[in-house]
Amino acid sequence: MSAVPLPTARPPLAATAAETTAENPWPLRLLSSKITEYVARMSPLWVEGQLVQINRRPGQSLVFMTLRDADVDMSVSLVIQARDLASSAAQISDGARVVVRARPTFWPKRGTLQLQASDVRPVGLGELLARIEQLKRMLAGEGLFAQERKRPLPFLPGRVGLICGRESKAEHDVVVNARARWPQVRFEIREVAVQGAHAVAEVCAALAELDADPAVDVIVIARGGGSVEDLLPFSNEHMIRVAAACRTPIVSAIGHETDAPLLDLVADHRASTPTDAAKRVVPDVTEELRALAQARTRMRAALDARLAREQTALTALRSRPVLASPTIVLDRHAEHLTGVLRELRRVLTWRLDAARAELDRLRSQCVALSPSATLRRGYAVVRDDAGHVLRDGAAVPVGSAVEILLAQGRLEADVTRAHPGAPFRPQPATQNPADQTPGG
Repeated sequence: MSAVPLPTARPPLAATAAETTAENPWPLRLLSSKITEYVARMSPLWVEGQLVQINRRPGQSLVFMTLRDADVDMSVSLVIQARDLASSAAQISDGARVVVRARPTFWPKRGTLQLQASDVRPVGLGELLARIEQLKRMLAGEGLFAQERKRPLPFLPGRVGLICGRESKAEHDVVVNARARWPQVRFEIREVAVQGAHAVAEVCAALAELDADPAVDVIVIARGGGSVEDLLPFSNEHMIRVAAACRTPIVSAIGHETDAPLLDLVADHRASTPTDAAKRVVPDVTEELRALAQARTRMRAALDARLAREQTALTALRSRPVLASPTIVLDRHAEHLTGVLRELRRVLTWRLDAARAELDRLRSQCVALSPSATLRRGYAVVRDDAGHVLRDGAAVPVGSAVEILLAQGRLEADVTRAHPGAPFRPQPATQNPADQTPGG
């Protein structure tokens, strides 16, 4: 028979959470035990929150309730002895802001944390107002209330987002008054809790939903007033930051004229009442039609007055001599142009005559100095057989053939005798007047 393998011994459990591995994990019971031990070592402490879901049954020694954070969606179970609650000065009601002295306890089987309270004290109104004022200074320092962040409201919104209480008077005031001013206005209504433990979460969720809707052009947050405690959600830091991050213009209509929650400061426009909010988000159709009729009347009167002024000016222009006889201006310019043309012709004729006389003079000089004129006066040009003009008798040997050019024709001759060095002396000769040229 083969031997049965013995099971491998399990390594010892890790002493601390940091020493656990995938091969050596803690059992869940050990983790619960560790958490229970750790929580049990905690000292009692004071914690602030908002009481909700109060469960107090006659005859029971314990009162169960939930303590939630006023700013974020977080809560923990709270239990207190009925006698301790009866001896405290706290007014227990749903949504009350309290500070509680309690010891944390952990229930391993359910894996839940619970607070065992021994004392419950209400947060006074003065303290609440002081905290709101401190929060107001902090948010103002961040620029959330700055005037340059305010956005203008659309003149005629396509759709109005409305956040209000369920079947509230504020909803009725906004919707009825807005439709009385502009019957075609459309609403996207979100009914939420506007006081109590769930107000902040529901209002913020409705704000985010309406701001993400591109069809909504303006958002109205309306509530019909209330005490300082009732309006505390609208001074909540989380809600203020959500409203500041919205891209859609917001109208705050929380409470009455004397109420001043922080939402009024971060909103783009503050309305004293829900009715005032309705007047701000939509125009009054009757008033707009009246203003339109007045504008049309003023435009017609202005147009008539302008036409009358232009007609008067046109009549005055037509009565002027220049328009009665329009050619009078052209005639004056035509006479001036005729005189200028006459002067131009005179100057041009004089210049042409002077140029012609100068040209005749130059022509006479050219003719008088030309070789042909010299030849016509009886002179001749003698050239050797190479065609060179002869100027010195010594350069021509006796017996050489020469060519004599006359005014008309030429002669060929032979040199029979030369007289070198003798200068030329012209002899007077009687010339035919017909052979003389002008200027010769």
